[in-house]
Amino acid sequence: MQTIYETKITKIGKSVYDFVEDKIFVLFGDNAPADVADYCLLITINEIKGEINKGDFLLLGNHQYKITSVGSKVAKNLEQLGHITLQFDGRESDGLPGTLYLENTDFHKPEEGAEIKIFKQ
Repeated sequence: MQTIYETKITKIGKSVYDFVEDKIFVLFGDNAPADVADYCLLITINEIKGEINKGDFLLLGNHQYKITSVGSKVAKNLEQLGHITLQFDGRESDGLPGTLYLENTDFHKPEEGAEIKIFKQ
């Protein structure tokens, strides 16, 4: 297994789960503006070590999800701001630039302190 990115959830905004019905989580670095932090899983910003590709995997807490598509700005936004959207809809074609698309499956609500990892198997 090659780890491309890893971090931890440092805080869960009070309105994060407002988007659960849409199968979306928004990540943002600890430095998120106050007006958006309530809607985000706040993370520590870390360096990306490699390229994030379709077919890689995301570990969110104890649950693993296959990446189905990678927006063109995901790597840059994740490394600079810690800010991307996780969309669990299985989209395989190009979508929004800052969105990481994941398999359309049941997904679980992460807890504060949970690990987030992107890796190749």
